[in-house]
Amino acid sequence: MQGIVLMAFAMLMLPGMDAIAKYMATFENMSPAQVTFYRFFFQVAGTLPLVVVAGTAMFRARQPWLNLLRGVIHGAASLLFFTAVKYMPLADVFAIYFVEPFILTAMSAAFLGEKVGWRRWLAILVGFGGALIVIQPSFLLFGWMALLPVACAFLYSLYLFMNRALGDADSPLTMQTIAGVGGTVFMAGAIFAGHSAGVGDFEPSLPATGLGLLLLLILGALSGYAHLLVVRAFRLAPLSLLAPFQYFEIISATVLGYAIFGDFPTASKWLGIAVIVASGLFIIWREHKTRRRASADMAFD
Repeated sequence: MQGIVLMAFAMLMLPGMDAIAKYMATFENMSPAQVTFYRFFFQVAGTLPLVVVAGTAMFRARQPWLNLLRGVIHGAASLLFFTAVKYMPLADVFAIYFVEPFILTAMSAAFLGEKVGWRRWLAILVGFGGALIVIQPSFLLFGWMALLPVACAFLYSLYLFMNRALGDADSPLTMQTIAGVGGTVFMAGAIFAGHSAGVGDFEPSLPATGLGLLLLLILGALSGYAHLLVVRAFRLAPLSLLAPFQYFEIISATVLGYAIFGDFPTASKWLGIAVIVASGLFIIWREHKTRRRASADMAFD
């Protein structure tokens, strides 16, 4: 129950981070790459008080390079997501991004040899069909930008693979702090390369107003502490139980998008969202049922 509460709370918090990113790009004229850099930089700064309390033992990570790579992958995914929310409504970006459970299931079958039955493969196809319902009108309006959430979902699936690979080797605080350093260094390099190439969405800048600085501090705190809650939740409860609560993000994303930016999904997009959520929940249910059957067979043997 503690894991469920932590996961639900974290999922309701995280779209606030994306709303701030969209606000900074829309009203403060800050590039998505610069917002992403501050997201990781202030994440590290925000967790420093906890690091001081934990002591130097926190830095003795068993898997430092994997944690740094985890941060680089998360940094690239965040850059794609923040770039998408600059140009598209929050709810649309989240709806397309939720192809992530389908990508993760397909990758598990392809690279880990996990058995995926025909029903789950069918649910994956239906889920991608739901994503196309959302992508089609967005593609007409925003062009190739509408595919950025799909690329983000792929990278975030790799990030979840890294979490699985690390397991309990390091504490959640260690994982988040080192990953934050990896994301910060990666984004500094990305801004330098993108700005040198003349790409506007990589323009370096400082906060232009006190409100902008405050929002960036809140952005870093939200990202750091919300992901700490997620890591902690996955250690308290199984993946199959917690996965459906990812869809809580659509609730707060829709509310924030409408309240701050006046964006609200059309009827066709709501249909696509419903198809994606239903397909994702079916995959989670089948996974849970398969694991229970396997456990029962082992107990019988």
